[in-house]
Amino acid sequence: MYDEIKAKLQEIGIIPVVVLEDAKDAKALGEALIKGGLPAAEVTFRTEAAEETIRVLSEEFPDMLVGAGTVLTCEQADRAVAAGAKFIVAPGFNPTVVHHCIEKSYPICPGVQTPGEMEQAMELGLDFVKFFPAEPAGGLPMIKAVAAPYTKLSFMPTGGINKENVRDYLKCNRIVACGGTWMVKGDMIASGDFEAIATLTHEAADIVKEVRA
Repeated sequence: MYDEIKAKLQEIGIIPVVVLEDAKDAKALGEALIKGGLPAAEVTFRTEAAEETIRVLSEEFPDMLVGAGTVLTCEQADRAVAAGAKFIVAPGFNPTVVHHCIEKSYPICPGVQTPGEMEQAMELGLDFVKFFPAEPAGGLPMIKAVAAPYTKLSFMPTGGINKENVRDYLKCNRIVACGGTWMVKGDMIASGDFEAIATLTHEAADIVKEVRA
């Protein structure tokens, strides 16, 4: 399952990182993302609507790759998977949460910044980590630097990724996918402008095709 999820993330290339205040918007958002060509969402546990949003997306769009982000506790991980999340993403490296997900066979992508955290992930058998926050933590130069000694580690950078710099990230063969929010901004969701979301998502999907054709 872990390798299958990683392969799907790589195929999609850019993963919309979603913060939804109300699960009533979940179906329309899912439709917009699929229409735009990025059938995936990392739904962050930053709001009370996260669990229900994951459930709606998973039930309405069974072929969509729906994950849970900003997972800080074992309980959140359990709730996310029970709601239909296919993978778990954490902003940092919490050994308790990582161990829990591995024991439960939940595909987990923990956040790292330092070589020490990367080695902890590798010690637990993980070869795919989130690099967060990407731009403030050194961006692509930092990833390339640490990728040299850690030859089996691959990354999903998130934080500060946008349509201006995502091409450079995607060109790096050690990057599986990039997390981004620019196509799913809160104000667009709040105003119900799902057509704009579909348009921005389509532009992002075209970037993936352009770079990884």
